[in-house]
Parts: sequence; C-alpha cells; structure tokens
Amino acid sequence: MIKRIAQTAGFTGLLAALLLTLLQSFWVAPLILQAETFEKAPAAAELHAHADGAAAHTHDAEAWEPEDGWQRVLSTTGGNLVVAVGFALMLAGLYTLRAPTRTAQGLLWGLAGYATFVLAPTLGLPPELPGTAAADLAERQIWWIGTAASTAAGIALIVFGRNWLLKALGAAILVVPHVIGAPQPQVHSMLAPEALEAQFKIASQLTNVAFWLALGLISAWLFRRNRDDRYSA
Repeated sequence: MIKRIAQTAGFTGLLAALLLTLLQSFWVAPLILQAETFEKAPAAAELHAHADGAAAHTHDAEAWEPEDGWQRVLSTTGGNLVVAVGFALMLAGLYTLRAPTRTAQGLLWGLAGYATFVLAPTLGLPPELPGTAAADLAERQIWWIGTAASTAAGIALIVFGRNWLLKALGAAILVVPHVIGAPQPQVHSMLAPEALEAQFKIASQLTNVAFWLALGLISAWLFRRNRDDRYSA
C-alpha cells in the first residue's frame, strides 16, 4: 500500500507540476514581471535621488532572487514539484479510505482540493502582485490554515454526512472563517494598475483550477491502475 501511494503521488506530482509551471510561464509569470517594473520604479527613483545628493548612503545588499529566464523557471518548477507531490500524497492517502470507482471521480476530488486550498482562502486573501500592501504574514498564515481546515471539514461533512444535521454542520463550518474575516492591512494600496491586478487574479484562479483537476484525474487513474495491476499479478 505504501508503495502504491508513493508511486501514485510521485508520477502525479511530476505531471501536475510540469503542467502548472507551463501555464504559469506563459500566463502568470509575465503579469508578475510587469508588476515588478512598477515595484522597482520607486526604488530606482530613490537610488537616483541619493546619487544626486551631497550625502552618500550605504544600502544593505538585496536578498537573492532568481534572474529572469532559466533560473526563475527552474526555481518555480522545483517549488511546484514539492507542492504537487505533497498534495498528491494527500489524495492518494484519501483514496485508501474511499477509493475512486471511476477515473472521472478524480475530477471531483480535484475540485474539492481546489475549493479547500485555493478558492476558500482567496475569498479573504486574494492573490497579490508585487508591490501590494498586505497584513502581517503570521496572521495571514494562521487565517489561511484555519480556512483550509474548516473548508476541508465542511466539505467532508456535506458530502459524506449521513444525515441533514451533519450536512448543516458542515455548511456552518464552511462560513466560520469568512465571518471572522481575513486579516487586512491598515491601508490598502498597490503599485500595479488595477487592470493588471484583475488579470493576475483570473490567471491565478484558472491555472490552479487546471492544476487541481489534473492532480485529481491523474492520481485517480494511477491509483486505480496500480490496484488493478496488483489484483492481476
């Protein structure tokens, strides 16, 4: 069983990560690069002002970041691979409790994963372009984790609950983090134009939908195939 889970997660994570990287490279990354030009413009202006001034200032070296091109693509692929394999392991583990009877059921698992880890958290904390004001990182992380956990629990109760009380409880759990509200910055501001931010939000959502549908579909197919191979051996 462990071997079956590992094989399913490994191959699924690899294929889904490559798909996500491809979509991000052609759709999301160009928007981020555009936003970075607005983010770096004030810094460049400040540097120019210091150079023209009489007093000399010493600035700390900026933190390392991958350069545009192969470094950025490689680092993005590596990060996507780690995340994809982790989510694929989670799905494969859940399949041992409730195995998909058809490969197409993987799409439903993928949609549930998308709702849990992307849609619900972004209702309060939408994806942000560089140069956008944000609340305290620790507070955002706590709210994100709580939202993902409550969404997973709520979906599980709604789908697998045996009576209406459990289903109603699941629906109530779904809305709790949104009633509490996500942490917000004291002042909402961004350097990039609103049109660019809107494009980025749409691109982020659609690429994640594609990622999770692929993750669910591929993992269900591989899990069922490995099970069939075991039975036929």
